[in-house]
Amino acid sequence: MPDLPTPETKPPASRTKSDAALSSLVEIEKLAQIGILIPAATVIGWLIGAGLDHALHRHWLYLVGLILGATAGFVQMFRIVLQNTKE
Repeated sequence: MPDLPTPETKPPASRTKSDAALSSLVEIEKLAQIGILIPAATVIGWLIGAGLDHALHRHWLYLVGLILGATAGFVQMFRIVLQNTKE
C-alpha cells in the first residue's frame, strides 16, 4: 500500500479542504490542552503535597504542593502560548 502524503509533506498548492480542516483541528487541540493543563497540574501538586503530609506527619505540605502545581501549570501554559505564537 503506498504511503499517503501528510499535510506537512504536501506542497501548499496541493492542499485540499480536508487537509486544511485537519491542520486547524490539530491547532485547536494544542490550545485546548490549556483548559486541562492548569487544573490537572494543580490537582497533581496537591496530591503530591498531601502524600508528603501523610508520610512526613506534617500538616502544611499540601499547600506547598498546591502552589507548586499551579505555578507549574501556568509556566507550561505560557510555554504553549509562546510556541503557538511563533508558528
